[in-house]
Amino acid sequence: MRSLIPEARRIAASYLTSTGRPDDARTVLAGSADDYVEVRVSLQALSKIAARMGRAERALACYADETFGRLTARRPRLPSTIMAKSRDRRWPARSFTPFTATEFEGDFALAMHGLCTRNIYMRAMQTWKPDIESFSGPKYLAIAEAISKDIETGRLLAGTRLPPQRALAETLNVDLTTVTRAYGEAQRLGLIEGDGRRGSFVRQKKVDAPKTSYSEPADTGMNAPPEIPGALLAAAFRRSADALLTRSDVAAPFQYQPSGGMIVAREAGADLLSARGVPCHDDTVLVTAGGQHAIHAIVSAELQPGDIVAVAAHIYPGFQSVARRYGLRLCVVASDAEGLVAEALDAACAQGSVRAVYVVPTNDNPTTATMGVDRRKAIATVAEQYGLIVIEDDAYGLLPERPLPPIASFAEDRTWHIASVSKILSPGLRIAWLRAPTVAQAWRLAADVHETAIMAPPLNAAVVADWIGSGVFQQLTSAVRAEAQARQAIVAKFLDPQGFQSQPEGYHLWMPLPADANPGEIVNTLRPHGLSVVGAEVFAVDRSSVSPALRVSIGGTLPRERLERGLRLLGAMTAPNATRKISLV
Repeated sequence: MRSLIPEARRIAASYLTSTGRPDDARTVLAGSADDYVEVRVSLQALSKIAARMGRAERALACYADETFGRLTARRPRLPSTIMAKSRDRRWPARSFTPFTATEFEGDFALAMHGLCTRNIYMRAMQTWKPDIESFSGPKYLAIAEAISKDIETGRLLAGTRLPPQRALAETLNVDLTTVTRAYGEAQRLGLIEGDGRRGSFVRQKKVDAPKTSYSEPADTGMNAPPEIPGALLAAAFRRSADALLTRSDVAAPFQYQPSGGMIVAREAGADLLSARGVPCHDDTVLVTAGGQHAIHAIVSAELQPGDIVAVAAHIYPGFQSVARRYGLRLCVVASDAEGLVAEALDAACAQGSVRAVYVVPTNDNPTTATMGVDRRKAIATVAEQYGLIVIEDDAYGLLPERPLPPIASFAEDRTWHIASVSKILSPGLRIAWLRAPTVAQAWRLAADVHETAIMAPPLNAAVVADWIGSGVFQQLTSAVRAEAQARQAIVAKFLDPQGFQSQPEGYHLWMPLPADANPGEIVNTLRPHGLSVVGAEVFAVDRSSVSPALRVSIGGTLPRERLERGLRLLGAMTAPNATRKISLV
């Protein structure tokens, strides 16, 4: 029997070459017994191959008999992880001479496996057990997410038969209905397909090679959330987009959307904000193309040139650029470890005509200051007292495991609340929600939103709305939070904890420097190492007197290994005994 192995290989390789699969042909000729190449042939071709192989015909027929479920105790021992059934019953039943396991093992059996695959579903994984412990939310969604993850990682291959629903329910100790819903969700997402009594199988997907190349983005100085390990974000987007684009009951989201944004996305945003205690409904929530777009729309609709806006000494540069464009005057108010001091805001309002206040209440950019509940209430009280417009840029509000109530929940009639996906999941999605105090103000603002960007990307809006409805949004947010916490643990190994401020779930640091430090030198030194560092002057409202400081971003696409190297160098450059000035000309 061993002498027939080369012949089996040559026949399989010849067929693969003739069907345009030379790489697989080379695998068959040179591979080991662990290699596997699927070859689909007609029954007519199969009979010709059997005739050419002499003694091998008996083995081939014996294997074919197994595929139709007519084996007796005489059947050869094939790999236990592979089961095969065929819907084509034209192969005649016959009596066979038994073969031993030794005769049927190795390359020859492998080649025969590949040759007998017409209408055969193989690689069933009756023992597959999904890991659902790391997923939050309903268990049926956790099982569906585990199917997706295992497909992405290659643990579940196309054509794999999933365990029967009842068997999986017993394995996971869950109700049968939970597994039924999980398989239904996976089928809705296009991950698997059912074939009646034969069970559920992983779908075969054709993946075309990309026509364009994509390189790693350059450092722009922007603060971006860390990439989730395992490409979970890309996988989630791909699943939802595929499901949305293959639905037959609604049109694909490629058309102009109503003023104010896609209705389903507004409803999803209202659900998300309501869960945080923000009084709202879909008529007071608009969808914008990111948080910057929302800021632009609020300033354009609610403020006039010359209006005074109370701010901290260091603020998000994006707001400064909008303020300059519209001729606003920025009034610096004293801050402490929790951000803006309510008493200082009260004093500024009493002394002048402050029209609005801009605040990032959670994980302030750049200082990482986070207001406690009492501070938020105090800011809301001052706003109510003086009739201030509160622009609450809550870009990082969902990152904490236990998010604090927004200022909008204490001053609902005064607060314009912005919640963006950019700092929670990805800046590339360009989706944010803008909550207005009233319906009338929301629809007045909708005109400004339409004027500046027409609409948020509708496919992205539909995908994010789908995530919120299915619980995937919360899972992805938890994954970003976990990665940020892991990176903060790396920071703790290389930097003096007394030398910077940060939040446990945040992904940027605020690092004050000694008076004689040279921030520009540090920034330029670290840039080639991939660590995004920006000097305090970029955030300073009054740049005439800026104390040296750095905002260090530890998120984005920077791998943990490179982050460690960059932080090690940053720690050395900011140590008390470090050389302060180096000038190389």
